[in-house]
Amino acid sequence: MENEIPVQHRITIGRPADGKAGRQAKRSVKNMKILNYGSLNIDYVYDVPHFVQPGETIHAPSRTIHCGGKGLNQSVALAKAGAKVYHAGRIGEDGGFLLETLKQEGIDTQFITVSQEPTGHAVIQVDAKGENAIVIYGGANRTITSREIAKVFEHFEAGDMLVLQNEINDLDLIMKTARERGMIVVFNPAPFDGQVLSLPLETVNLFVVNRQEGAALSGCTRAEDIVKGIVQKYPSSAVVLTLGSKGSLYYDGTRMLTQGIYNAPVIDTTGAGDTYIGYFAAMWAQGSEIQRAMDLASKASSIAVSHPGAAVSIPAMDEVQDTYLDAVSLEDGEIPLL
Repeated sequence: MENEIPVQHRITIGRPADGKAGRQAKRSVKNMKILNYGSLNIDYVYDVPHFVQPGETIHAPSRTIHCGGKGLNQSVALAKAGAKVYHAGRIGEDGGFLLETLKQEGIDTQFITVSQEPTGHAVIQVDAKGENAIVIYGGANRTITSREIAKVFEHFEAGDMLVLQNEINDLDLIMKTARERGMIVVFNPAPFDGQVLSLPLETVNLFVVNRQEGAALSGCTRAEDIVKGIVQKYPSSAVVLTLGSKGSLYYDGTRMLTQGIYNAPVIDTTGAGDTYIGYFAAMWAQGSEIQRAMDLASKASSIAVSHPGAAVSIPAMDEVQDTYLDAVSLEDGEIPLL
């Protein structure tokens, strides 16, 4: 299943930005805290025969309501992979059940505050093939204050990990604050918009992107060129590029690793990327080899797509380890192309 080119050092992802290597090295893997400063959404999921077209009205046979938001999903995935997670963000008065869901997963919620704005939400269409189309409303996710940010970061230090997505406000301040504290920054620039390129991306240690996000960051279209282009632009970073059925690719400037997928029936792809990110980050934070982290993340995301919903579809580590799925291996030395 694995194809390693060459052997990956045990606990190195990219190079700490702006000379922070010494500060980060003082924090052991065992004591690393993971802060996910991310969105918290209510997902309204509609099963549809096909995505609605302009001017078209269609009937949805069913509607379900789930916990969601890329931030919440990734915190759940981190926790189910065995990491100790602290989630920071904002909900409205209608979002109490999101808080309870996080607590049930063992996630520390002390840094989640309540806004006067309603909780962010998403309208998700899931078609007969399990593909999705999503509209998100930021709501409370877009009301985070600089004062809250400062208070949260008082509890974290050099060598701790920050996980970010692009569904909350003040990302530039959050990134700069993490950098000042010597934290390791993992950034999933999704959903991708024009704001991303104006962020202080030089603070990022690990980008996790899909093909569209990677192409927008790098200006390239081939998978190998995408990861090399991102690292060339941001030399302190490493990149994980997820490619759906083509697997995934890791590059840090010297090492390139590829990973195939696992065969599983596709019911709903909504939480696949968040599952991969959470598992990958958790395994690395626990001291796993990069290749092992990619393999478990791939298997976990394959299991997730075989169930409906986002957060509710994310498997626990026991299920990932105990479930047998056929591996789809890449040819020796093969780098998947877009």
